[in-house]
Amino acid sequence: MTGKTAPPAKKPALAAAKKKAVPAPKEGAPKEEAAPKEEAAPKKEAAPAPVTEELPAPEHPLEQPPAPPDESAPIPMEAGAEVTAVPAEGSSVVPAELPAPAPEPKPEKPKEEPPSCPLSLAVEEVTENSFTLTWKAPEQMGRAGLDGYVVEICKDGSSDWKAVNQEPFLSTRYTIPNLCSGDKIHVRVVAVSASGASVPATLEQPVLIREILQLPKIRMPRHLRETYIRRVGDAVNIMIPFQGKPQPEVSWTKGGQPLDTNHISIRNTARDTIFYIRQAQRGDSGKYELTVQINGAEDKATLDIQVVEPPGPPQNLKLVDVWGFNVALEWTPPMDNGNSEIKGYRVQKSDKKSGKWFTVLERCTRTSCTISDLIIGNTYTFRVFSENICGLSDSAAVASGVACIEKTKTTYQPEKIPQRDMMEPPKFTQPLTDRTTTRGYSTHLFCSVRGFPQPKIIWLKNQMEIREDPKYIALIDQGVCSLEIRKPGPFDGGVYTCKAVNPLGEASVDCRLDVKGEI
Repeated sequence: MTGKTAPPAKKPALAAAKKKAVPAPKEGAPKEEAAPKEEAAPKKEAAPAPVTEELPAPEHPLEQPPAPPDESAPIPMEAGAEVTAVPAEGSSVVPAELPAPAPEPKPEKPKEEPPSCPLSLAVEEVTENSFTLTWKAPEQMGRAGLDGYVVEICKDGSSDWKAVNQEPFLSTRYTIPNLCSGDKIHVRVVAVSASGASVPATLEQPVLIREILQLPKIRMPRHLRETYIRRVGDAVNIMIPFQGKPQPEVSWTKGGQPLDTNHISIRNTARDTIFYIRQAQRGDSGKYELTVQINGAEDKATLDIQVVEPPGPPQNLKLVDVWGFNVALEWTPPMDNGNSEIKGYRVQKSDKKSGKWFTVLERCTRTSCTISDLIIGNTYTFRVFSENICGLSDSAAVASGVACIEKTKTTYQPEKIPQRDMMEPPKFTQPLTDRTTTRGYSTHLFCSVRGFPQPKIIWLKNQMEIREDPKYIALIDQGVCSLEIRKPGPFDGGVYTCKAVNPLGEASVDCRLDVKGEI
């Protein structure tokens, strides 16, 4: 006999009907028998229901066969209950469907690491009832960023750590107050973020709560050890640090008198004092004394302030003298030096033609000067500025008079030079030299002579004067005498003489010329 397989949608209904078909106990039967049957049912653990794939609904749903009259309606099942199909009487067993494969689990996201430990935890200050900690931010803060820090303390000998701050804070400095003097406190700092807390940074040694006494000491800045110079109208804002424990008393005086708080503002903190003047005046110049005192122990420092402004102009500028191309000026120092030493004077000139001012001297340290190289025919006016550390005076002193550089009439008188006797008899400075030449090649004879008046030059050959002969060319230039012998032959050899003659005397030199045949 072949059995028909029940459709999948009917499986829960069949199981529910089978479950309901269990006969109820008859009336009058002992209840003790029913109890063991009810207890036996839960012993069998319910297996997880197999996951079945949903089949697509047909376009024309099949008509379900009517349920037998003795079967009740399907009852909904609880989650996790086993579903089994009960075959009808006279039918074969229906095979169960294979469970569908379970979906692959999704990979879990890696958890974010908490921040690293805070760095450089140290004690900055200890008082009789508190101490201050400082540290640096951790190297790694995580992706979520840092929410803040939590400071925890524990007394020495105890293991009960207590958080000092209720909420995390981002500052890397914290003061723990309300402690008892003499206690030893262990402390640690934890960095907190959304991903968790870091490993705590812990001090190696406990902190002893006691006040450290320190004598008062003023730390005067280096630039304030000299005179502090400001211009009139500028603000004076000076901060001077000091040290001392417990907190010292600070006082300012000028000339032994307290300061005018309406004009000068003083603000003191536990570590420094601030001296402030909104607009400085020359009357604020002077020496101010700062005193820091703790129970009879004190330290003093002096602040020297100088308020300056530009000086006034020089006084009594006058034109002392004018000669040639030069002018002499004199003046006296200004009445007001601007509360600063006069560094010098600036002298300027202006000619009448251009009307422009030109600086002649800068930083002239004297109260007089001489101006040179003026142009003939011009008329000049002069003025002088005074100068100090602030700069030039706002106005200048102008000379009352003007300097006219006139053209002077001059007569040229040549210098009388005594006449020198230049008369000199002839004298040869370079004599003739013996020469040897080749037949047919022109040659020259040279010598030099001096004398005044200029001597007459006579050439001789073998004591015979050489006159106008085209074979010989005689020249004299700047005392150098030359004789050219053109294409000499064997008969042109001999002794040549040069004679110089003037009214004061004569001189002569000679040489020998040898003419050789062609090689």
